[in-house]
Amino acid sequence: QVQLVESGGGLVQTGGSLRLSCAASGGTFSSYAMGWFRQAPGKEREFVASMYWSSDSTYYGDSVKGRFTISRDNAKNTGYLEMDSLKPEDTAVYYCAAGYVQSARATHYRYWGQGTQVTVSS
Repeated sequence: QVQLVESGGGLVQTGGSLRLSCAASGGTFSSYAMGWFRQAPGKEREFVASMYWSSDSTYYGDSVKGRFTISRDNAKNTGYLEMDSLKPEDTAVYYCAAGYVQSARATHYRYWGQGTQVTVSS
């Protein structure tokens, strides 16, 4: 059983940056694909980014491509989401997830964190 805990969310102005962290425990983090998703009020959960065990294979949702960067440090059992050039429409609760398959589909991930709020003011 893998436990995931996100941190790093907060309030930032348009154009600013934030770095989210996802600390994993209870399993071999490097064995899992990692994904980031977000959910804004009244909207469906949206795929943000994913990667497998190495940074050679990363994928991004169209709305964040070129602005967000996913990475991980397997030695520290931690994943990251660097978010730059933030926009008000990026406001959402951000979740990290771990699963056996790298995918843009939330149903393919087995373990989820509790989420961290990101608010971008205009």
